[in-house]
Amino acid sequence: MFPVRFVYHSPRCHRRHFVDGDDVSVVLSRLPRELWARLRAVHFNDQSRGRRTLGYVTRGRREIALCALPPRVSLATAIGRRARRPVVAPAHFGAARGRQWPVVAVRRFMVYDVLLHEVGHLQLVDPSASDSRRRFGDERVAEEFAAAWRHRLWSTPFDHPDPAHHPPAKREFAAPQELAAGL
Repeated sequence: MFPVRFVYHSPRCHRRHFVDGDDVSVVLSRLPRELWARLRAVHFNDQSRGRRTLGYVTRGRREIALCALPPRVSLATAIGRRARRPVVAPAHFGAARGRQWPVVAVRRFMVYDVLLHEVGHLQLVDPSASDSRRRFGDERVAEEFAAAWRHRLWSTPFDHPDPAHHPPAKREFAAPQELAAGL
């Protein structure tokens, strides 16, 4: 049994959860247990405030929330919005700049960027600090954690049928009409 609880909250209107507990379990199972040992639960909710918040860690640093999104979304602004972010482009997740993101690219982004970023916030940086904001990873630590672990996980061969758990293939960047023609 997986030690993390998954709590699902119904999204409003047409919004949807692109990932679920199975996707999170796959990623967490590939990480060393000590990196996510503090994690008690993952909530799938609709608290994204449009598309501004994709995920967050609760104040006690024990639970993560991944937010529902509209069915058609481009996350290029989310990539560029974070300050001090290591160089990341939509192509890192299988999306083309300036175009609608495919579902698999959004799913890849949610688990290999947003989830890993939030796990980065759970990392103990200064155990002696009295303030929890100084004790755990800040934005810089979380970004570096996500980038390093994404690179490590994608550079290690992994047999899984879901393409969201693999780095994007060159075929994903073909124009939609080329994919329909089977080229």
